[in-house]
Amino acid sequence: MAEAAARRSRRPRGWLWVFLCAGSWSLISGQTADVVQVAENSPVSLPCKARAGQNAPSRQEWKFYRPGTTAFVYYEGKVTENYKDRVQFYNNELYFKSVTRKDTGQYTCQIVAGDGTVSESVVDLIVEVPPSKPKAQVPSSVTIGNKAILSCLETEGSPRPTFKWYKNDILMPVDPKTNTLFKNSSYTLDANTGVLTFEPATSFDAGDYACEADNNIGVSQKSEAVHLEPSEVNVGGIVAAVVMLLIVFGLVGFGIWFAYSRGFFSKRSE
Repeated sequence: MAEAAARRSRRPRGWLWVFLCAGSWSLISGQTADVVQVAENSPVSLPCKARAGQNAPSRQEWKFYRPGTTAFVYYEGKVTENYKDRVQFYNNELYFKSVTRKDTGQYTCQIVAGDGTVSESVVDLIVEVPPSKPKAQVPSSVTIGNKAILSCLETEGSPRPTFKWYKNDILMPVDPKTNTLFKNSSYTLDANTGVLTFEPATSFDAGDYACEADNNIGVSQKSEAVHLEPSEVNVGGIVAAVVMLLIVFGLVGFGIWFAYSRGFFSKRSE
């Protein structure tokens, strides 16, 4: 029933998080994990493929991991407090009545035999969430000849979305040399991170930039456009600033000389 709602696949992981003691985890190579992908607010069952030895008393535990969070789901024969209202435990299966985006992560089923032998299996749960509207982060000032880094910020999508960039509402190719409209630009575009880097930035790169996030769940989302305007080094402004600074130093020096010549400092000391 619940398994029919989830799309399962099997992929080599090359790593397995193994619970050692007091909630700490270690990285061990050479394992595989089931991948379960399901829409948010749907039920889902996570299988446990760990097995204990025949006729050996054992206990089963389920643990959850995602970066920044490690928690028991089923421990000491019962579902833990944070999960008791929406999770049911069955032999070799963990059933969620409804999943949220916060449930995305890695679940480890561990069977511990009475002799201390441990068997484990791992399930990666991906809760499908459409991307939110991203934000295009564009530097407010860029000097021609320097590097300019634009980034696309999106935090809700699961699986992690990929990104596209638009300049003046025209889709930018990953390789600018493949399109005559962008062949005079030198940039790199990372579709996985959403980072667009101009190195160096030129006057040709001026324009309105927007990014789009898509993870094949729901509708792709596009940011508001932000203007980028690379500018020449303001040589005249630099020269004027240096001249003003020299004038200030000259006035200060003249003031000190004038005070000494009038005997101001000698009177103060007396």
